Amino acid sequence: MTRPRETVEVDPVLFRAVYDSPASLPGRHRWVTPEHDVRRIEKLLGMPARSIGAPLWVSGDEPDCPKCGRRQTWLDIVSSALKGVHDRAMVATVILGERKYVNTEVPDSIAGVHCVDCHTPIEGLRSFKCHNWAYAFEALEAVLERMDGGVSRPAP
Repeated sequence: MTRPRETVEVDPVLFRAVYDSPASLPGRHRWVTPEHDVRRIEKLLGMPARSIGAPLWVSGDEPDCPKCGRRQTWLDIVSSALKGVHDRAMVATVILGERKYVNTEVPDSIAGVHCVDCHTPIEGLRSFKCHNWAYAFEALEAVLERMDGGVSRPAP
C-alpha cells in the first residue's frame, strides 16, 4: 500500500545529503535536461533568457517518448504542470528558489505528464530535481517581476 502524495519543505542540509547525488533518483535511467529544452522552459515561463543555469535532472524507466522518440525532460514536466496544476511563478520559484521540496510517496511515475511535442502521455518518468543552490532571493524577485509583466526580455 502506498501513502498519498505529499510534498514537504525540507532543511537544505538534509536535501543536499539525500538528494544531491543523481544516483539518488529512482528509475533505471538518469539524465540532464539539454540546454535547448532549458531555454524553451524559460520562454514557456516568460523568464528572461539564461535565468536557469543549474542542471535539471530527470530519472525514469524509459527516457524517450514512446510515440515520437523525443528525450523526455523538465520541459515536458513544466509544460504539463502549467495546464491547471501549477502557475508560472510557483514553477519558477521551485527551479530558482532557495527552498527545497521533496515528494514523500514511493516514487511511482509522475502523473499527468505529456510529451511537449506530440502530447502522448508519458508514464515512465519517476523523479526530477534541480541543483540550484545559490540563486539570490533578490534575483529571483527580479525574474518573477519580469514574468508578471508577461514580457520575456534578455537578462542585462
